[in-house]
Amino acid sequence: MPMPSEEKVSDLVAAVIEGLGFDLEGVQISRAGRLSTVRILVDGEAGVSLDEIATLSNEVSAKLDTIDDFGAAPYTLEVTTPGTDRPLTLERHWRRARGRKVQVQTATETFEGRVGQLDDGSVDIVIRSKSGPTVRALALDEVERAVVQVEFSPPNARELELTGGVAEGRPAPGAAPVDLEHEGTDE
Repeated sequence: MPMPSEEKVSDLVAAVIEGLGFDLEGVQISRAGRLSTVRILVDGEAGVSLDEIATLSNEVSAKLDTIDDFGAAPYTLEVTTPGTDRPLTLERHWRRARGRKVQVQTATETFEGRVGQLDDGSVDIVIRSKSGPTVRALALDEVERAVVQVEFSPPNARELELTGGVAEGRPAPGAAPVDLEHEGTDE
């Protein structure tokens, strides 16, 4: 029996993910011969920890095991976050990206700035200029594409101040990566 569609898998797992307090950001199914990979993309207001990914993975796996649509077809389940290359398409994406540097494309221009406050279909973008950072309001419906940029250095303090700071629960731009091997230990 063939793999169910991405839409069917989305319908099956959405309630489980939302019930645990997260958002389903997408489902991707890729096939390689007889093997398939089902990738479930999730996010939350404060991000998603590794422990939460494990819980989500167990719950989603249990839900998928209850249906016959997968039949005897082997598949690998991956539960993950969307990553930095996900386009900002929904208001929640912009809210969660506050403080991050983004590349924005509109019908007339492409520019970089730092995501600020979101307000009723508009977002403030902090733009660098020769006279210092300035705030520009941008209607979300003018945005054709926006993607968070990876930063290796801490941001300009004044720019970050103008954004209202980093969204709660999100890592600061340019922050050192978390050492997962020693996280939560005194080493």
